[in-house]
Amino acid sequence: MSLRLRLLVASLVLLVLGLTTAGLVSYRSLSSFLRSRTDAQLEAAVTNVRRVIAGLPAGAAITRQDLGAAAPGVWVQLRSDAQAPTLEVQGYAWIAKPLTPKLPDVLPAMQGTGYLGPTSTFETPARETGDTDFRVIVATTGTGQTLVVGASMQETDTTLRRLVMVEVFAGAAILVGAALIGMWLVTLGLRPLARMEAAAETIAEENLAGRLPGDQAKTEVGRFARVLNTMLSRLEAAFAERRASEAQLRRSEERLRRFVGDASHELRTPVAAVRAHAELYQRRGDRAGDAAPVMAKIEQEATRLTRLVDDLLLLARLDEGSPISAEPVDVGSLAADAVDAARLLDPDRPVDLRIDGSVEVRGDRDRLRQVLDNLLTNVRVHTPPRADASVSVARTATEAIIEVADRGPGLADDAQSRIFERFFRADPSRTRESGGAGLGLSIVAAIVSAHGGTVIATRRDGGGMTFSAHLPLLTETS
Repeated sequence: MSLRLRLLVASLVLLVLGLTTAGLVSYRSLSSFLRSRTDAQLEAAVTNVRRVIAGLPAGAAITRQDLGAAAPGVWVQLRSDAQAPTLEVQGYAWIAKPLTPKLPDVLPAMQGTGYLGPTSTFETPARETGDTDFRVIVATTGTGQTLVVGASMQETDTTLRRLVMVEVFAGAAILVGAALIGMWLVTLGLRPLARMEAAAETIAEENLAGRLPGDQAKTEVGRFARVLNTMLSRLEAAFAERRASEAQLRRSEERLRRFVGDASHELRTPVAAVRAHAELYQRRGDRAGDAAPVMAKIEQEATRLTRLVDDLLLLARLDEGSPISAEPVDVGSLAADAVDAARLLDPDRPVDLRIDGSVEVRGDRDRLRQVLDNLLTNVRVHTPPRADASVSVARTATEAIIEVADRGPGLADDAQSRIFERFFRADPSRTRESGGAGLGLSIVAAIVSAHGGTVIATRRDGGGMTFSAHLPLLTETS
């Protein structure tokens, strides 16, 4: 059974219960009122008959006319002390077939202490037909006689039957009208749910950005829509996070495979060179003039191997998030030392230094110096011998900016996007002796990231590259 039908049936059942209860209450109230009115009519008749009897002269007997005038509209019977009927008046003369109550052989005993004295009230069917009852009261006349007064309940029964018919037909009409109006109201009330259902059918894992309508309404449906939209927002965020994690995991796996392959390739060369020179030394033995060059080559390759292993270990520690020193570092002084060292290594290359005020950051001085050394080494290796270079240190409100610029050949777009990848060399034709293993800029990016900063590479107008490292500026509370 649908929700619409359940709501309609429930409302109609409640309406039927309400109408039935109201009908029973009104029927009982009217029935009690009509019986009370009949009892009052009977008591008034008894009072009038007593008054007439009390007003008769001594020794005179009440006549039929007097009795009928005293109790109009009711049936009256006067009995002697021996309970034998002595006088009877039919108060329903206008009826074609007058009705009389069917009295029991022995009247019920009178009791009570009301203003009429002991009385007895009961209901009995009519003698002529069994479908009409009489309301009968038995009392004394005050002169030793018994007075029996009865009133037909035919009018009362007719009135109650009419009430029942009116209630049945009115209730049926109310139910039909309520069913139609209820169906319309339920349909109107559930219309937001229908819109929500249509919207929900379009929402799937690939379309979690959709939202259910009606969440602004201050109703139960509106609150339900707000709860579902909140859930959809959380699901969308969870799915997006999962997709991002999966993509990051795939990228990490690809980088790991490439890193392992490149590292194995880079390590293979110096290891093979050391082995070859060792075998050469072993074959030649201690012949004069042979040992020194071979040992020099072995030492050169071992140094290169040590440097490569140190770079790999440094990258591994930075990837693991190993803590670094956190001390105030004067970036301007650090840049000046790095430029002096670069000028000593390459005295023919003009290197300009520009420092804009005092610039301090919190970090590891040796690692930050390595950033500058690696960038200047990159300039020395990948640009013409006399191409000028510049190092600048500046600051903004929140950042320290270190820039190393050159006037070399620059990079293509695809190479520029991969310049900070490990083991990437923009010019594969370069030898490892001149071009290195391709870890210098990767170490720069890792060190800057470990300090909470970023590094970017951009092409300069007129040729060359600019490498900019942005680091959080040292503040008093940092």
